[in-house]
Amino acid sequence: MTYFARPHSYTTDDIIEISAHGSPVVLGHIVELALRAGARLAQPGEFTMRAFLNGRIDLTQAEAVRDLIDSQTLYQAKVAAQQLEGALSRRLQPTKRKLVELIASLEAGIDFAEDDVSVLPTGQILEQIAGIRSPLEELARSFSYGKIVHEGLTLAIVGRPNVGKSSLFNRLVERERAIVTATPGTTRDLVTETVSLGGIPIRLVDTAGIRRALDEAESIGIQKSLEALADADLVLVVLDASEPMSSEDETLLQQVEQRAAIVVQNKADLVGAESPSKPGPAKPEIRTSAISGQGVSELRESILRHLTGESGSGAESGFLTNARHQKLVQDSIIALDSAGDASKNRIPHEMVLLDLYNALKALDEITGATTTDDILNLIFSRFCIGK
Repeated sequence: MTYFARPHSYTTDDIIEISAHGSPVVLGHIVELALRAGARLAQPGEFTMRAFLNGRIDLTQAEAVRDLIDSQTLYQAKVAAQQLEGALSRRLQPTKRKLVELIASLEAGIDFAEDDVSVLPTGQILEQIAGIRSPLEELARSFSYGKIVHEGLTLAIVGRPNVGKSSLFNRLVERERAIVTATPGTTRDLVTETVSLGGIPIRLVDTAGIRRALDEAESIGIQKSLEALADADLVLVVLDASEPMSSEDETLLQQVEQRAAIVVQNKADLVGAESPSKPGPAKPEIRTSAISGQGVSELRESILRHLTGESGSGAESGFLTNARHQKLVQDSIIALDSAGDASKNRIPHEMVLLDLYNALKALDEITGATTTDDILNLIFSRFCIGK
């Protein structure tokens, strides 16, 4: 038994931790004995909620605990751990500080005019608002990547029969998961498997070959393929590099023109290396051989580039992975825009302050509240009012 004296425990309460062998029977019996002695079972998330209410962690860190528990890959766990250490809060703090300073300046100009505190001119207000808005815009853009990190991505492999979709699927999964035969139309149902690519969980979906169905079972399989194509975050359109492009290929390429897609010229081992690729849409195009493994590593890299973007934003910590945080950052940006418009239209500073407080309130819901005392302390410390 280990005793953690307050406030040095996870929740800041006095805590006793019992360590035992990992047998479910032994652990269950220990819990049973504790309950008999007057203890009660904790509610779901109660320890983390106590840590939050007692000020040990902020709300973003509390949410990171849940993300850490739900992690499927090491990279997801790493991102959650960064959030648990306060990466998002640290990234927002300089922006919040600038916003509080602007609020303090306007409040001081309104409330302490008799102390010769100058009122900020419109140009300076707009300049400061722009300086606050810019990092928030950058943070908001990080959600597209953060959402993929948090939730993963669905990738559908589509194409006409016998172009090597299932063989390519097996290569990406790195085991014989889908049945492969020389007979076209072997896959009749969706085959799914989740793999980790760059630490991001990707749900691969192998689909039935898309063509004019020969029987009812194949017709149902093709319908499921089209549904999987519509639902996927990213589509791999597989073509047969050893054959002329068919009407089915052209139709499929037209269907993904406005989608995030990668064109895969499979069976490259059956054609010369100097053979040009067949014309397709303006999409990333990779030549592969599911049999020999040629081009598969390049395909993985292309998928990863789609996930992280060319800027490599994945290396940055403190990005948005939570839809609630994204909404609040957007709310703050909208409020800042309203404050900027009000200032441009010479609306009194009291009204501008309402919008700035709304912007601050949204950020407070991510990192924790800014109190009136925080603002007053800043006013008096900066302007030495009543000295």
